[in-house]
Amino acid sequence: MKGYVFHGPGQSAWEEVPDPAVQEPGDAIVRVDAVTICGTDLHILKGDVPEVRPGTVLGHEAVGEIVETGADVRTVRPGDRVLVSCITACGRCGYCREGVYGQCRGGGGWILGHLVDGTQAEYVRVPFADLSVYPLPGAVANEDAVLLADIFPTAYEVGVLNGRVRPGDTVVVVGAGPVGLAAIATARLFAPERIVAVDLAASRLQAAKEFGADAVADASEAPEQLVEDLTGGLGADVVIEAVGVPETFELCARIVRPGGHLANVGVHGAPATLHLEDLWIKNITITTGLVDTHSTPTLLRMASAGRLPTRRLVTHTFPLGHMQEAYDVFGNAGETGALKVVLGVPQHEVVPVQPTV
Repeated sequence: MKGYVFHGPGQSAWEEVPDPAVQEPGDAIVRVDAVTICGTDLHILKGDVPEVRPGTVLGHEAVGEIVETGADVRTVRPGDRVLVSCITACGRCGYCREGVYGQCRGGGGWILGHLVDGTQAEYVRVPFADLSVYPLPGAVANEDAVLLADIFPTAYEVGVLNGRVRPGDTVVVVGAGPVGLAAIATARLFAPERIVAVDLAASRLQAAKEFGADAVADASEAPEQLVEDLTGGLGADVVIEAVGVPETFELCARIVRPGGHLANVGVHGAPATLHLEDLWIKNITITTGLVDTHSTPTLLRMASAGRLPTRRLVTHTFPLGHMQEAYDVFGNAGETGALKVVLGVPQHEVVPVQPTV
């Protein structure tokens, strides 16, 4: 089969790789029908995630069909259409028993496209399948479902829930990329007074308005003043950092009000300065986090009912074999206007994988 392989910073290729095989009784082999690219994949290609070894197939989000399962898998079977979660859960360790699957200590957590081969391939092996794939209702199309593997749970859990968004709050989302837009959409579920989006790209600020932002600010034009004007000088109740660079984190720390919450979602590849000389007296709560995906079943029900603007995030689609083109479009979003790209396999192009013995 073919997969998109990381060969070191700045080096990657769509190339022949070995077919995945069941290695443990809890494994499932999934034929990939739809896959997307995450900002984290771009960080990996830049060298920001050194744990990813050269030779690893990238990707941690997919929709597909079960083609084979290990002897211990009970909740899915061959032929089932499933969502492959970005987080793998062993279900037995202390963290998993508390629903904190992102911190799994039993061999799970974020492993796909990180510590083991991922989903940007024709087939993928998913460990601990009973807790790591979700059967999909027929009402949810591939292009919608694949956005529930990572983007929406991350925005909702690490941004909105960690940030403790409440009715009447002023919420500022710094970064109007896919995660930021999903944070805007899910923050609206809690009836804040206003949502302000901050970004450098005019196209993304326009998208933020379409996703429910009440006001937008160009990051290069003193967004602190806008937030101050809107809040009577207090600052935002909740600030969600959805970029992952020092400047945006430090901006968030400047615009959060005393007693407010700063929820960091962005993947940082360089140190950011924490100005405790200013913050120590302000009762600020700062949270970081890797998504746990405990909200995935809830989000799936909402998507099935048409309550989430998933499809509106998809700006470009490609055949699965056009992975490099899709990366080029997604990685140059400022020029292409890309939000999310989705790659899929037309049915006539599916090549059967040989089952293991």
